[in-house]
Amino acid sequence: MQRGGSEEEAVLSLLNDEYARTIIVETYREPRSASALSTACDADPSTVYRRIGRLEDSGLLDAQQRLDPEGHHYKEYTARLEHVGVNVTTDGLDVDVEYVEREAADTFTRLYEEFSG
Repeated sequence: MQRGGSEEEAVLSLLNDEYARTIIVETYREPRSASALSTACDADPSTVYRRIGRLEDSGLLDAQQRLDPEGHHYKEYTARLEHVGVNVTTDGLDVDVEYVEREAADTFTRLYEEFSG
């Protein structure tokens, strides 16, 4: 997928941020809560939530609602970013962003398993 103009700048800017990179790497391995990401980033939760918001807005991160054993809801985050390639051309930078494909059936199965316990 090619990005142009401000979208490519947004992706590059996000990936320039150490916290955002850590969040992408941590959530690529497995879904993680904001609390776990705060620990992984060694950052305040408010800092992590700001990065999560930016990553979600840019389509690089997905959120899934979870239910803990005590009945409380929380979110877990999963990276959608699979690959970023940057090529220098005579016209500037050409940024290629590839996303993890999620099957609708996988999403349905995961939701069913969460609600059925």
